[in-house]
Amino acid sequence: MTPEKKLSVLRKKMQESDLDILVILTADPHNSEYLPDYYKTRAWLSGFTGSAGTLVITGDEAALFTDGRYFIQAEHQLAGSGIDLMRLRVPGVPTLEEYVRAKCHGKIRIGTDFALLSETQARRWNEWTAAGAQLVDSGDLVGGIWTDRPSLPDHPVVRMDTDTAGESVHVRLNRIRREMERAGATVHVLSVLDEIAWTLNVRGEDVANTPVVISYLVVRPGDALWFVDERKVSPEIRTFLSQEGVEVLPYESVFEAVQEMAETETFLLDPDRTTARMYRAADRARIIEERNPVFGMKCIKNVRETEGLRHCHELDGAAVTRFMYWLKMEADKAHLTEMEASARLEAFRKMQPGYTMPSFDTICAYGPNAAMMHYKATEESNATLSESGFLLIDSGGQYLDGTTDITRTFALGPLSDRQRLHFTAVLRSVIRLASAVFLHGMQGKSLDILARGPIWDLGIDYRCGTGHGIGFRLNVHEGPNSFRWHQSPGRGEEAVIEPGMVTTDEPGIYLEGEYGIRTENELLCRVRETNEYGTFLEFETITCVPIDLDAVVPEQMSMAERKWLNDYHAEVCRRMMPYMQTDEERAWLKHATRAI
Repeated sequence: MTPEKKLSVLRKKMQESDLDILVILTADPHNSEYLPDYYKTRAWLSGFTGSAGTLVITGDEAALFTDGRYFIQAEHQLAGSGIDLMRLRVPGVPTLEEYVRAKCHGKIRIGTDFALLSETQARRWNEWTAAGAQLVDSGDLVGGIWTDRPSLPDHPVVRMDTDTAGESVHVRLNRIRREMERAGATVHVLSVLDEIAWTLNVRGEDVANTPVVISYLVVRPGDALWFVDERKVSPEIRTFLSQEGVEVLPYESVFEAVQEMAETETFLLDPDRTTARMYRAADRARIIEERNPVFGMKCIKNVRETEGLRHCHELDGAAVTRFMYWLKMEADKAHLTEMEASARLEAFRKMQPGYTMPSFDTICAYGPNAAMMHYKATEESNATLSESGFLLIDSGGQYLDGTTDITRTFALGPLSDRQRLHFTAVLRSVIRLASAVFLHGMQGKSLDILARGPIWDLGIDYRCGTGHGIGFRLNVHEGPNSFRWHQSPGRGEEAVIEPGMVTTDEPGIYLEGEYGIRTENELLCRVRETNEYGTFLEFETITCVPIDLDAVVPEQMSMAERKWLNDYHAEVCRRMMPYMQTDEERAWLKHATRAI
């Protein structure tokens, strides 16, 4: 069915359910960023495949709300669909709230699936609709028309050993219990998949590029209940969890269990990370609302985790560095496409021990395609490279001992003075943030201007954050740490930057119809010194890949910036040289990391 036909059939379902407005979220019951195919309802309905967006449907209109990362992509994919594109945070364009409010005339009914809506969203939406309108749980209204819907995944659960994780399941559960006791709670429900995987030291393959398991976890003072598709759990893992005080129960039984516990227990729930449907299952309980304690625990990596991250970045750096050599020195660029280049990089990663999967869909974008921040090559858009301009590749890997995310922009041939100016400005932005020394207590929003400064000096901005947290063999985008001057409600971005946090440093310049430039490294926060003024922190750059000097204008860099780059490249050369397999690769690496 075309998007127009799907909307027509869905509007009939809305009439049958007495709904005037239907809101389709990009979400699953677990607050996941990347969704199992089963939950890609908005993409199936609209044809827009970006990872963020909300679709609002009325009896005669439809509108898709998305942010600046996807304006170009959404415009192309929504063409002819009958769905209007609403560009968030652009002057004159209504917000989702303003758009819905404008439709609230009289006693209309607004439906959405409460299994996908956080409790915080539900409360906020009820405020929007206070003028006579009613927000109702529509359930999975699309399920009745999506006849070829993919099934939920059933991949087996794997265990992460305690030596790699740095903490046992028992220790992690007790850390949670101490926070429950402090709050006065006897039950804590975890719904977010990376938080559950971190707590139980398990991993899976239920979400593309993210090694998590679809499940719920209920923690109590004396035990823990893991609600999961039991077919995924081997007898060995069931025994291991039982020894840690964890009972395995059927996934679909969680709501009944919560309803029973609600009669007598006190619940600790995070309204930002718990669905409205789960809240209603627990509505008879006394509920204490606080940030889920795991959210703040797992972002601070322990010693074993930081050791693993450094190691996996070395392996990943070897893959990307060897790809860079191949691209610059051996590839037939006149006949090489974006998809072929992406596949070649993946082949280099697969050579590395401990590599399991990509950490997200690779962005391999040549020329104008790179102006779309979250571009993904398709058969229709798959550009052929040439020996000029920029190729931007944003990619990452999941390894047994960590997660990586790296962007490099490669010069494929001659560049204009403007392109070199912009590339150098982005590099200077990366260096400014990576070089920061700051007192403990600062938030990412206070550091963001360091990265944007050289780009703002040119009268240019990038419509996204500068950096995000990274999980440990978990989500490639992890909160609460981030660098961004414009913070989003409910995402915990007010967090203080703490030692042990790993955050990306990825400023960029994107010119629609021309090119995109982004350089991205990962930064590990560590203590620099403590004195009478407090504790000073700094960053260690753990990404280990050359930055393309063919696009750099040294004269536009300060002496301190050049020193940082030369020191970084000396370290890259030292660590990557053992992975180079030929004399040609070794000679090229020395040149690619030469001092400027």
